[in-house]
Amino acid sequence: MADIEKICALAKQASYDLATLDAYDKNRILESIADEIEANAGRILEENAKDLEAAVSLSEAMKDRLRLNDKRIAAICEGVRDVAKLDDPVGEITDTFVRPNGLEISKVRVPLGVIGVIYESRPNVTADVAALCIKSGNCVILRGGKEAINSNRILASIIGDAIEKSGVISRNIVAFIDDVTRDGSLAMLKQSKYIDVVIPRGGDGLKKFVLENALMPVIASAGGNCHLYVEKTADLNMAAEVVANAKLSRPSTCNALEQLLVDRSVAKEFLPLVCGILKQNGCVVNGSEEARSYCDYIEPCNENEYYKEHGDKVLTVYIVDGVAEAAERVNAHSTNHSDGILTSDKKAADYFVAKVDSACVYVNASTRFTDGFEFGFGAEIGISTQKLHARGPLGLKQLTSEKYVVRGNGQVRK
Repeated sequence: MADIEKICALAKQASYDLATLDAYDKNRILESIADEIEANAGRILEENAKDLEAAVSLSEAMKDRLRLNDKRIAAICEGVRDVAKLDDPVGEITDTFVRPNGLEISKVRVPLGVIGVIYESRPNVTADVAALCIKSGNCVILRGGKEAINSNRILASIIGDAIEKSGVISRNIVAFIDDVTRDGSLAMLKQSKYIDVVIPRGGDGLKKFVLENALMPVIASAGGNCHLYVEKTADLNMAAEVVANAKLSRPSTCNALEQLLVDRSVAKEFLPLVCGILKQNGCVVNGSEEARSYCDYIEPCNENEYYKEHGDKVLTVYIVDGVAEAAERVNAHSTNHSDGILTSDKKAADYFVAKVDSACVYVNASTRFTDGFEFGFGAEIGISTQKLHARGPLGLKQLTSEKYVVRGNGQVRK
């Protein structure tokens, strides 16, 4: 694994130069990347076709995560350009004060350094992550999954070429590890001398693997077992529309709805309404015995289904008695990603928001909004479900740290 160590060492060296670039130069690099991806769309689609051809064992939802087309490539380019338009967080002074001895102390936002990202399936992540890291002054080492190896490889190559064409800095600021084996990941996770932080972007299995093996700090970006609770005062038509969107708009994503909690007092009216919509769209609905008593479409399920991120057109239903039970159930079963309440009762909403311990908590909105682009971050490197160093969508500011700059005129400590 000497090659992996060399890749990481070169990225570390390049990180010192990248930290000195101003927003103008970083934006020039990003514009070059967007232009090159656009110009090479045909090559990218050819390589993506190879991945799709090999994806015979994947579900249709997972194939959709993998699939690129002209529209999605255009969206990738738009995302890179949107990041270029964002304010540069590096160099921002977040606090300043003067000590009695005359020392002026400032707290300044700085890059983390070298970020390692291990991710699954979606090839657009290659460009999204590269753009965010460059704009926030971080070098990045990318290691994608085997399902998207051809797509990721060509995108990383095009990004490297674009960096060279910009004439600003070495292409080593974006590195790509071509080894998709477990040993390749392990070798990367041992490079704490060069990688400052690693971010897993994928399911719970990937998160667990990284947390158990990384020698450097980890920002855990886990999968989502997301809940919505239909409270007794909810507008049921609105609630049905929100539930349908949260489940059906893109069921393979980590912010898709997986668990539906319905208040007992509205279950008889609401479940046939929402299940009718779900049935029309080919969604399988499983649920408790009580949930099945209100709607014939609901199928039996076991306890494990309530902890599961389905990643497909599958939804699990459970009946609860009030907001307190709903919040307790969310905390017991969720992955602390995105959970919400549908209600007309402000007191119930405030209780749910305070009680539920998730990175993003929604009131009367779809969980599908947990996304860097939707939050105005341009894109995101993942959704952190832990509490340190950042939580929720990881945008530019979340990819920085702070250091103290102390200015004096000859002071010495007595």
